[in-house]
Amino acid sequence: MPTTPPHGCVLALIRPETGTKLRVSAVERHCVPTDMDDIDRHILRVLQRDGRTQNVDLARIVGLSPSPCLRRVRRLEDTGVITRYAALLDGTKIGIALTVFARISLISQDAETVERFAVMVRELPQVVECHVMAGECDALLRVVAADLDGYRHFQSTYLTRANGVQTVKTDIPMQRVKLSTELPI
Repeated sequence: MPTTPPHGCVLALIRPETGTKLRVSAVERHCVPTDMDDIDRHILRVLQRDGRTQNVDLARIVGLSPSPCLRRVRRLEDTGVITRYAALLDGTKIGIALTVFARISLISQDAETVERFAVMVRELPQVVECHVMAGECDALLRVVAADLDGYRHFQSTYLTRANGVQTVKTDIPMQRVKLSTELPI
């Protein structure tokens, strides 16, 4: 994605899947649309539940004809409300049965240490979520592994002083009560 042009300039985007050129103002591209109506919200609810819903079916569900429905979806994509589409996997069926939460304290909270840690974490596929925190810990990680031995190996290899980590406190969930990717819209 190119950097934001000066105010009043137009940003040209090309849709990779079709090669279609789009003209989107910088303000429109980087701001959440404030004119979202009930139909836009309905589109978002449907697509959150099933991102593979065909446009014809989506249009029927939300009460539009296909062309205006597709224009709305494209606008939601182009303005960044819809950031991507993904398949959700059942980790237990692919050998990734364990999820743990690791509370990290860094050796220092200076910008260099935090950034070095963030760069390292972004490269680790086992870390599926990472938040820099205010409070008792400096970062909270959600880590997936095949089993406890796999996590122990991950922790001893990557969550080390060499990577800016002072302490790790691991919490192991006993039961998943809820896991959702849907935002309440």
